[in-house]
Amino acid sequence: MEATLYNQAGESIGVIRLNDYIFGIEPNKPVMHQAMVRQMANARKGTHNTLGRGEVRGSTRKLYRQKGTGRARQGSIRAPHRPGGGIAHGPHPRSYAKKMPRKMRRLAVRSALSAKQAAEQIRFVDGLYLERPRTKDMVALLDAHGLSGKTLIVIEQQNKNVQRSASNLPRVKVLLANYLNVIDLLHFDNILFCHPAVDVIERFLGNSDGDIGTDTISQFDSSGVVTTPLFETNDGTSIQPPMSALDPDEEE
Repeated sequence: MEATLYNQAGESIGVIRLNDYIFGIEPNKPVMHQAMVRQMANARKGTHNTLGRGEVRGSTRKLYRQKGTGRARQGSIRAPHRPGGGIAHGPHPRSYAKKMPRKMRRLAVRSALSAKQAAEQIRFVDGLYLERPRTKDMVALLDAHGLSGKTLIVIEQQNKNVQRSASNLPRVKVLLANYLNVIDLLHFDNILFCHPAVDVIERFLGNSDGDIGTDTISQFDSSGVVTTPLFETNDGTSIQPPMSALDPDEEE
């Protein structure tokens, strides 16, 4: 599978080969739903707590004698039906953590990426380079690529200028490729992928056949014909993704 590669100014500079195992599969909706439910459940702290009738403050004495008053019998001021009494069957601290096999977790991410790629909601750039953290520069960058809706920017490693430039934009989020997840992929309308970030995710999502195609990028000449491979950015610096990409699915 091939996709158009753009520079930071929004100009087409070549094509990038994508791994069909990641960007070209049939999306598995049930697995994506299960991964999304798991992720939301694992984000819950579960610190809610209520006090039962044996935990609230109050006397243990019987309010009045059992018979002869003409009133309904009462045993304790801390009973659940009385004001200030304990809560019956209330929530207590618990864990909402859900487990999911690693292969299913990775299938969910690959399904989300394939669905976005099929819907043409992923745009690939050779890299993002901002001289200083400035919101106006980030807005101009997104406008150059025609990204007006909710946008997820995926980078390969920490980039303070890019992250701080997007921090004041409520509909833009910058995410490291190591932390790619189903909820973010499905929530945002557009995804801006840096080329080195694609290499990072293919290290833990790619198949074992060695079918990783992002190492080959072709450059267009003036006539639109594919020419020599492109391994450098516009400023002459080589694109080197980080050598150690942590698996976001790896559990301690």
